[in-house]
Amino acid sequence: MRFENAEDISREIKAIRLFVKPFNGKFQKLDDNDIDFKVFDKDNRLISFVEVKGRLKDLRDAFPLPVAVRKLIKLSDKRVNPVIIWSCNDAIVYSLVKDLVGKIKYSGRKPREGSSNDLELMAYFNNDSNFKIIKYNDNNE
Repeated sequence: MRFENAEDISREIKAIRLFVKPFNGKFQKLDDNDIDFKVFDKDNRLISFVEVKGRLKDLRDAFPLPVAVRKLIKLSDKRVNPVIIWSCNDAIVYSLVKDLVGKIKYSGRKPREGSSNDLELMAYFNNDSNFKIIKYNDNNE
């Protein structure tokens, strides 16, 4: 069962737009069972695959950043500069997957009816120099 709703998709689109803006990039949303986006440079060359995770907190409260290990594997299997973005209320936090250093434990959220992935192997990342941050503001939203 899918729990992603229109608000989640809107948050993803807002985050990927902010991510590609500095290099005039483009993006393509991928299928529901894939990772989230292909990213292209201004000349339409594929430069990355990106997964966007919603983090319904302000940046100051966002760490540690969680993600399912299966998502990291799926993203890494794409091989072309896999990037993960956490979309906070006031900023995005992102990193190349190869630069992530964190803790792994079996965890998640309170199981929901019909969900098979609420409790699973999760990775958690504290803030470090491998993360880049772009804040949302009136000029880039």
